[in-house]
Amino acid sequence: MAQELHVVTGAFGYSGKYIATRLLAEGHQVRTLTNSWKRSNPFGNQVEAYPYNFDCPDDLVESLRGAEVLYNTYWVRFNYSFFRHQSAVRIR
Repeated sequence: MAQELHVVTGAFGYSGKYIATRLLAEGHQVRTLTNSWKRSNPFGNQVEAYPYNFDCPDDLVESLRGAEVLYNTYWVRFNYSFFRHQSAVRIR
C-alpha cells in the first residue's frame, strides 16, 4: 500500500514539527513548505522541503501535487520589511 503524502507548512517550526512527527510515526510521507531555508531539518531525509512560493502559483501547485492532506500552520507573527501579515492573508 502506497504511503499517503501529507504536506505540513512550517514542519521545522513549533506547531508543524509535532504534526510532522505524528504523521511520520503513522507511516505517512511528509513534505513541508517553508521560508526557513537556514533552519536545520530535524527530520533528515524523512521530510522533503519546498519553498512556499506564494509569488509563483505554478511552483506552489507543483509543491502540493500528489498531496492527500495539507496542514496549514502558516502565520505571520510580526510584520517584516519584506513580508507583512497582509500578504499572508491576501486572496488572489
